[in-house]
Amino acid sequence: MRVWIVLGLVSLGLVNVLGVRMQAQKPSDAIVLLSATGAQTETDEYTRYELLAPETASFRIYYELTATTAGAKFLYNPIRKGSVASDESVYDAMTGKPLQFAVVSGAEARKDPLMAKADADTDYIKVTLARPVPEHGQGRVVILKTYKDPKSYYMDGTTLVFNRPLGIKRNKVVLPAGYELVGCTVASQILTEKDGRIAISFMHAGAGEAPLILRAVKDAQTGAAALPHALTREKSWESPFQGETERARLTERAYEDRDIVYFLQQPETHSFSLYHDYTERRAGVNGYANVVREGSIASHPSAYVLDTGEQLKATEMSGAEMAASKINAGETVDPKARVVVIPFTAVKEGETLRLRIAETYTAPVSYKLDGDELVFDRSLGRPRNAVVLPSGWYVTASAEPATVSLLPDGRVKLEFWDDRPEAADVLLKARRRVEK
Repeated sequence: MRVWIVLGLVSLGLVNVLGVRMQAQKPSDAIVLLSATGAQTETDEYTRYELLAPETASFRIYYELTATTAGAKFLYNPIRKGSVASDESVYDAMTGKPLQFAVVSGAEARKDPLMAKADADTDYIKVTLARPVPEHGQGRVVILKTYKDPKSYYMDGTTLVFNRPLGIKRNKVVLPAGYELVGCTVASQILTEKDGRIAISFMHAGAGEAPLILRAVKDAQTGAAALPHALTREKSWESPFQGETERARLTERAYEDRDIVYFLQQPETHSFSLYHDYTERRAGVNGYANVVREGSIASHPSAYVLDTGEQLKATEMSGAEMAASKINAGETVDPKARVVVIPFTAVKEGETLRLRIAETYTAPVSYKLDGDELVFDRSLGRPRNAVVLPSGWYVTASAEPATVSLLPDGRVKLEFWDDRPEAADVLLKARRRVEK
C-alpha cells in the first residue's frame, strides 16, 4: 500500500502542501490520529530537494508542513544538525503571502509552552502564522531554504552522492541538469521535470527514516534534447490491461493532496463516516462536487475550510441541478448522478483552500457482517487512506498491505498508502474481541 499523485507549483515557484488532521462528527470519533495536548503538532509534510552543483555541497529545499495545534500562533521548524542554512523565506500556503520568521535557539524555543521539549542544541525557524490555528483546523506554511551539508551531498570520484536519511514521509529529489540516476536505495517513482532534470519521488509509510542514498553520473542530455515528451491520455497497449492514462501514471503521487479516513460503525449498520481532505488551487473554482458511488447512500454531509474554520453548506443534488446552479467545481458531472455539492468563495490566482468534507455512507455491499465476521470490501481511490475499525473489533485479514496502530480509545487503525496509479482494493476482515 502506498500511493501518491501530482499537483502544480503556485506563484513564487512554491510547492503548496496540504494538511490533514483527523477530526470527527461524533464524540466517539473525536480521539483520532494526531491529537496532542500541550505540544506543537503538525502533519502532511512534503519536501522537495533540488540538488545544486555538487561542488557546492548545497541543495535548495521547498518544505511544506501544517500546524495542527489549536490556537497556536507560531510554528517551529528545526534546522538539521550538520547543515548550514541560508536564504530562508516563509509563505502562507493559503494566500501565498510572506510570513514573518526568525531563527531562534533551542533555549529560546523552549520559552513557548508548546515547545517545552525543544532540543537545546538545535536552532529553529520560528514562523509567525498568518492566523491562529482554528479548532480542528490547520495553519499551512511553505518554508524555502538552502542547506550546505558536505556529509550528505558530495562527489565520490565522478559519481554524485546524496546520502541523507529522510524522516519526512513524502519527498522528491531533483538531480542537477545533465545527471542520470544510477543508484537509489528507496523504491521511488522516476520522473522528468519540465526542464529536463531527472527526479525521484517516494512515500515512506513505515516507521523511522527512509534510508535514502542517491547516486548519479554526468552523462545525461541537457537543454532541448532533455525535455520530456508531452504526457498523453493513452492507456497501455497490453491487453487486457486498461488501467490509467500515461498522464495519470507519470504524475508525482507523493505530492497528491487528498487523503481520507473511514470510521467504521458497527457492521450491522452497514455504515461508516469519513473525512476527506483536499486542497483546491484552481483559480475560479467555487465549489466541490462529490459524486455518490452507486450502491451507497450518503447522509449528514458537512464541510469547512481548514485554514480558517469557516463552516460551509453542503447540499445533495443531481448532476443536472448542479449544472443549473452555475457552481464551478472544475469538472463535468453526469446529469443523472447524485452529488454532494459544497459551494465556497472562488479561489483567487496564487491562493489555495484546504477543505474538509465529512459525511456518512451506508453501503450494504461494501460493509457487512458475514456470520460473526466483519467484512469491509471497498476500492479506495485515494493515495492516502486510513480505516478505523469499530470499537470492540480486532483485524484478522487485510488483502492490501497496511500499517497498523492502536488509537487511545482502543480502536484499531489501518493505513493504506497506495503508490500505484490504480485504486487500492481493500478487503478487511475482523472479529469481536473477547470481553475481559
